[in-house]
Amino acid sequence: MLQAATTPPQEENPPRRPLRVLDDFSGSLAQRVYLSLKDAILTLIFQPGEILRKPEICAELGVSRSPVAEAVARLASEALVDVVPQAGTFVARFSMEEIKEGAFLREALELAAVEQVARIITEDQLVLLRRNLQEQAALLADSDFSGFYQTDSQMHGLILSFTGFRRLAVMAETSWVHVNRARRLVLPAPGRVQDTLLEHHAIVAALEARDPSAARKATWAHLQHLITFLEPLVQKRPELFAPR
Repeated sequence: MLQAATTPPQEENPPRRPLRVLDDFSGSLAQRVYLSLKDAILTLIFQPGEILRKPEICAELGVSRSPVAEAVARLASEALVDVVPQAGTFVARFSMEEIKEGAFLREALELAAVEQVARIITEDQLVLLRRNLQEQAALLADSDFSGFYQTDSQMHGLILSFTGFRRLAVMAETSWVHVNRARRLVLPAPGRVQDTLLEHHAIVAALEARDPSAARKATWAHLQHLITFLEPLVQKRPELFAPR
């Protein structure tokens, strides 16, 4: 007797992590929806190229279509989503050109900032940086890469804030947005997080020495390493990148 052919069961895609709840954010309803969706894109809860299903987002966040539509329009203006008529809204794929441009702008800002900070940094400010490094080390020991990523960003934000220029951090964050998203792909890479912490120690050591040249050199080396890790991803994960 012939038996019916059987096919192995297909593996289902793992369920994605939930969106951050709106109570985590402040502002109007539309602002909070925007921040929740932006967080999901930057942390790769929504993958590059993935379609955004607005009814599902409305249901998950407990909102109507209007604030979701407003949030999507803002994300499109920031090139984080692509709205394709008659097809839908998709998370923007990575663009190596945009990543390099963002890295170039952020490098220019950070190198100028760290040089100035090395000349004017106070002991209280150094204490904040040392505490940040201690927290990074603890998160690394726990293999908490998400927490390490956040503390890493806080360290850079502290240095920018020490210049006294209020808009500098916002300008840096805007230029860095596409790099930030791509960084999520490389921070868990073997050895990369450990190297990142060593690079951070070198930056803080130069600031402790109040040596502008050394601070600039350490920061430049740190930022260059990131691009070195990102470039091979175009070949390794081509589905995540827009065609050149």
